[in-house]
Amino acid sequence: MDLFESALEDRFDEYAPLAARMRPRSLEGFVGQRHILGPGRALRTRIESGGLSSIVLWGPAGTGKTTLAHVIARVTDAHFEPMSAVAAGVADVRKVIAAAKERLGQQGRRTVLFLDEIHRFNKAQQDALLPAVENGWIVLVGATTENPSFEVNSPLMSRSLLFRLEALAEEDLVAILKNALEDSDRGLGQLGVTADQAALEHLARGAGGDARSALNALEAAALMSASTGEIDLNAAEEALQRRALPYDKGGDWHYDVISAFIKSMRGSDPDAAVYWLARMLDAGEDPRFIARRMVIFASEDVGNADPTALQVAVAAHHALEFVGLPEASLNLSQAAVYLSIAPKSNASAKAIWAATEAVQATGPLPVPPHVRDSHSAASRAVGAGRGYRYPHDTGGYVEQDYLPEDLRGRRYFEAVTGREQELAERLRRHLRPPPADE
Repeated sequence: MDLFESALEDRFDEYAPLAARMRPRSLEGFVGQRHILGPGRALRTRIESGGLSSIVLWGPAGTGKTTLAHVIARVTDAHFEPMSAVAAGVADVRKVIAAAKERLGQQGRRTVLFLDEIHRFNKAQQDALLPAVENGWIVLVGATTENPSFEVNSPLMSRSLLFRLEALAEEDLVAILKNALEDSDRGLGQLGVTADQAALEHLARGAGGDARSALNALEAAALMSASTGEIDLNAAEEALQRRALPYDKGGDWHYDVISAFIKSMRGSDPDAAVYWLARMLDAGEDPRFIARRMVIFASEDVGNADPTALQVAVAAHHALEFVGLPEASLNLSQAAVYLSIAPKSNASAKAIWAATEAVQATGPLPVPPHVRDSHSAASRAVGAGRGYRYPHDTGGYVEQDYLPEDLRGRRYFEAVTGREQELAERLRRHLRPPPADE
């Protein structure tokens, strides 16, 4: 079996798909995940020092979990043992552990057990790993696309370090594709095929942060373009089976589409809002940009007409970070629909804009003496706090001046509708109760 596997490995480049052939073999060749693999970062430092410990890699497909496990084994000269949680059972786990103990005892060589889809292991299977992980007989590298806090047993998680991998940025994917085109040993360099920038960007955008998907599409496009020697946008579209939408994240299309999205929500049209949301997501717009715009919109265009809108928008932003695309498109859609159908008020926005104008026009006007800080004896001696009426002494409401004298009576906030109008009316009635005969 060892001779067979050795011969198979020797012929790997003849049969393996491009994504497998282009798998980086060193940390220097690894693209992306700078937050954990950049110089001085925790995981990189641990790998380079040889201080191996069991880890769990959590992130979307195609972000480098399998590749990183290979690199760890190669850099630390450990035996690499791959295992799929879908196909393996407790007996398989025990067999690998026994071989790892023997290897460690006889050769002094450690074993990196790469367990793909670790979340698919049941409790008994995970428990079988515990003694080996705890005693250092194996270095477990678990990979999962699911939140391991929910799917992996607490004892196993407590013995492992958790690292979150992010979907690869478009520029990272373009760099990976260019490298594959130029590499004559493992890539497509021998084909002599080039690709224009628009084609590469379309392949990268359509991969949705997944390097494996991007490389598979590049390989298909290269084979289709072998006769012409250049991968153009048409070939990229054919390889992805997806038309390139005219959407430039730095140009007019970017600003036009996000403008249409915001104006659709402002105009209370949920159908148009989700259409423009889908357009942006399909074209590869940064979903964090969309989420940030909705958080801003919740205060600028809904405001206190429905204070829940801000909670919904912020929750969608958090959900995006928590689950990632494509599932987070559901959270973004929920928020976009809510913001669209919520009552609209820009009263809070107009208030801060008007107040800012006043600050810039009048400069730093003095604080009225009765609302100055009066905690120190020195400040009280010069009149700070004198005449201040404590609202809680009168049921939480008291009518007195809080603005600088030169701005007394100015109004910056005017309630429009919804919850803010109810609250403003309540405040008015408390401060200026109606006559007794009303």
